[in-house]
Amino acid sequence: MVSDADALKQLRWQEQVADKRKRQQAAIPKEWLIPPVPEGQTNVADVPRSCGLLTDRELEITEVSDVTVLLQKLAAGEWSALEVTTAFSKRAVIAHQLVNCLTEIFIDKALERAAELDAYLKKHGKPMGPLHGLPISLKDQFKVKGLETTMGYAAWIGKYAEEDSVLVKLLLQAGAVLYVRTNVPQTLMWGETHNNVFGRTLNPYNLRLTPGGSSGGEGALIALHGSILGVGTDIGGSIRIPAHFCGVYGFRPSSHRMPSYGVVNSLDGQESVATAFGPLSSSLSGVTTFIRSILAQEPWRYCPSAIPKPWSQDDYSLKAHGEGTRLCFGIMWDEGTVKPHPPVLRALEVTKKALEAAGHSVIEWKSLRHSEYIDVTRSFWLADGSADYNSCLTTGEPLIHSMEPDADPNVIPDFRIPRKPLSAYEIWQLNKERRELRKHLLDRWQATASSTGTGRPIDALICPPAPYAAVPHGQKRSSIYTLIWNTVDYPALIMPVTKVDPKIDVKPVRESFWSAEDEHVHGMYDPEIYKDMPVGIQLVGPTLQEEVVLGVGKVVDTVLSSSGHK
Repeated sequence: MVSDADALKQLRWQEQVADKRKRQQAAIPKEWLIPPVPEGQTNVADVPRSCGLLTDRELEITEVSDVTVLLQKLAAGEWSALEVTTAFSKRAVIAHQLVNCLTEIFIDKALERAAELDAYLKKHGKPMGPLHGLPISLKDQFKVKGLETTMGYAAWIGKYAEEDSVLVKLLLQAGAVLYVRTNVPQTLMWGETHNNVFGRTLNPYNLRLTPGGSSGGEGALIALHGSILGVGTDIGGSIRIPAHFCGVYGFRPSSHRMPSYGVVNSLDGQESVATAFGPLSSSLSGVTTFIRSILAQEPWRYCPSAIPKPWSQDDYSLKAHGEGTRLCFGIMWDEGTVKPHPPVLRALEVTKKALEAAGHSVIEWKSLRHSEYIDVTRSFWLADGSADYNSCLTTGEPLIHSMEPDADPNVIPDFRIPRKPLSAYEIWQLNKERRELRKHLLDRWQATASSTGTGRPIDALICPPAPYAAVPHGQKRSSIYTLIWNTVDYPALIMPVTKVDPKIDVKPVRESFWSAEDEHVHGMYDPEIYKDMPVGIQLVGPTLQEEVVLGVGKVVDTVLSSSGHK
């Protein structure tokens, strides 16, 4: 039975949410509203082009996928920062009406900033910085002075940032324009995107499917060209899963390569498997430009946890990797407990054949001990006995236990049941176990030098981003294919390769399964449900070798493009 006090508390948080949504709606210019899509239409990817709201010039601007091209036009004054910001702001608002991807909308502030940048270019005859005039979207964790950062919690409504987070400061110093922030799941610890404050974000290629999470708002926005470059976070796949599900590029650097100070977070203070901060973009050039632009400003001077490691052009040029002319890749077809769906395996096969045709070599990498990685990391996440989540639910807002649209809020699945908090000693033992797992993987990686034919270990590892393409809402399972690299803190890049084709990607007949989870994931596959959904690959390299992974990624991207898969 609900007490009067509890009922009043519930009413208050719901009133707070209603007010927040009203203020969000008021931030959208009325002339930028579009009619609802016809009932039954599930693919809205082309609506921004066809809705008639964007001018030909605005379409030309927002249809540019290569960040380098857009930056060149801005630096040359061919396109003004004001018109570029207007175009992307308008398209972001259109995207939001289609898939509910935004949280904070601060277009007026962005247009003022863009006008200042245009004035600077006119006065000085040069751009303000490497990101001059580039609109950049932010996941709803990055503090922007004067704005709320709710992170999907009703209790955080009304908390306004008194200063920018370090990463925001560096983006502004580099000449970027910030204009929107994007949706996340409550607690962040989900591979989907839904919360009680802003609701559910949808996948633009099929509204019935999820864009992933926790950077799902970023993935959906970039897929609709409402942003060309955005910033996300990743503790178990939160950049890479949305990138894969939405057909964009996403990069998880090592956890302390980018500055984290001033960012709000879930499980804040848990450093054993730390959150990484990185970009999502419609182009690989966007990912590389972001990393290079931040490192050029020496973020370790502003953030105490950022590693003082400048950008290495030699590493990016693959100087120690045969100049990129004859690379050897490892390929991991599966992690040993859950077999990927046919389109995911096909993306791997397409990549392997394209690389071999270009003169590179690919050798098998067998899964080993990956279940131990998963167990260790999950134990870190659950070590507080849900104290972190509960501390953020002070207004009576309920904890979301399932991402299913019709889930019973009173039913708590086993994996969401709070566990007994671990002692400091028990956490130390987990840290020791993780250390040994990292050493084991390092030795395995180095040992491949005897099999590559290049005299050095594999240059990168190719593997699935997930066992499936984007799944129906509420059906996202364990993030095993991304989480294993968080455990060992390896940088990982997602690259789009293909789309699900029911004629090719037929469901195989299987008589036996590796695990109960494997059987469940196999049963999920229906080629018609996943039809035309993006499918990518994951490219992984050792800790702090971000430049190498990006350099190798450029080789792979070029090879796939030249073979007709881009």
